[in-house]
Amino acid sequence: MTANKNNVNLIIGDPKKAIRKLSVPMMVSMLLIMTYNLADSIWVAGLGVDALAALGFITPLFLIIIGLGNGIGSGANSFIARSIGAKNKKQADNTALHAIVLTIILSIVTPLLMLPLLKNILLIMGAGTAIDLALDYGYITFIFIFVFLFSGVASSILRSEGDVNRVMYAMAITAILNTVIDPIFIYTFNLGISGAAWATVVSAAISCLVMIYWMWFKKDTYLDLSPKAFKYKFNIVIEILKVAIPSTAESLVMSLLSIIMNSLLVIVAGTTAVAVYTSGWRIVSLALIPHMGLGTALLTVAGAAYGAKNYKKLSIAFNYVIKMGLLMSVIMSIIIYIFAPQLTLIFSYSSESASLAPKLTAFLKTISLYVLTLPIGVIASSTFQGLGKGFSALTITFVRQIFGTVMVAYILGIILNFGEVGVWWGTVLGGGLGCILGGLWVKLHIKSLNKKIIIKH
Repeated sequence: MTANKNNVNLIIGDPKKAIRKLSVPMMVSMLLIMTYNLADSIWVAGLGVDALAALGFITPLFLIIIGLGNGIGSGANSFIARSIGAKNKKQADNTALHAIVLTIILSIVTPLLMLPLLKNILLIMGAGTAIDLALDYGYITFIFIFVFLFSGVASSILRSEGDVNRVMYAMAITAILNTVIDPIFIYTFNLGISGAAWATVVSAAISCLVMIYWMWFKKDTYLDLSPKAFKYKFNIVIEILKVAIPSTAESLVMSLLSIIMNSLLVIVAGTTAVAVYTSGWRIVSLALIPHMGLGTALLTVAGAAYGAKNYKKLSIAFNYVIKMGLLMSVIMSIIIYIFAPQLTLIFSYSSESASLAPKLTAFLKTISLYVLTLPIGVIASSTFQGLGKGFSALTITFVRQIFGTVMVAYILGIILNFGEVGVWWGTVLGGGLGCILGGLWVKLHIKSLNKKIIIKH
């Protein structure tokens, strides 16, 4: 318990120190998650372009459901951190338990709604020749959706009390196990793309068992997660949903973006363009790791500062994270641009996928420019989530992705007939502008909070 008390003291103490201490394990955790996702794509690429495209069609649908779990996790993280900042531990305990109950309900309802509709949804998305492979992967992952949802929510609960190291350990178990057993299930057991799905489910389930042991058997978390601490409170559900619904909608917007971009690419260049876009983003997602780590750390620190009404600390934390994020994005952008041909080999190592190499290299060189603005958008959304202003975070994402990326991609790709290259530049130009506008909005909001404090005094 002493270690967990120290974790709590960290998130309510010096914001710069808290960001540094929390963000590094979070970056490692994000790296492990990306590795976990990347492993599927790398091994599936050996099955051919259709298999890789199938993964591309399932991914946005899967992310919608995972977004529901992450939304509940973000809502719980935000309110728990605010409760800790306000020195209300009972409320923090109860919030964590409410999040777990909501996760169980969601895990039951989702497969019942999703499985009967999956084939029709994929056909509408234009899966075409990849439809059977997409169904093979999708049915397995959606039936066992609980392991993915619980993993995300349990991780958020641990992060909310500053226990980021154990989140990192849980992610390490998942990522390493998935990377090792993926080729065994796919090739040794000859299960094909279904093997990739089973490997993903098994590795996530092991991670869940580890976190269940920590929370209910070892019982050494700062938060009390025993059933006796649960007392249904409508206001707690509302506080979680105030962040969870917009956060889920953000994931929905991101998934909708993937669906629309895939559709645009099918129109201008066919399913091969979807394979390029899907595999390319798996590589670029690695550049998101520092920003997601910083953003997740900021969510907790910002929530605690906001709960304590310490807006000066909130301002310090936001400015510090933005500076760190921009520095890292410049480095990542340069690396992606220079080493694009070498990174391409990750997905074009087999004779079936070798044809992707030239276009994938061009995609990475183009999209590396978008990496420069990414931290501003990610950090802006995380800040608003930490303050419990989920709909403001959603607005940033919606403007950036739908009004920015999609609109510019449509104009360049279809109206001006630049094809798939135009769709790529839509992300760079439209998405980049949306990130900058989001960052300015958060900056102005924090400034207004500090002005209110000055006026009161």
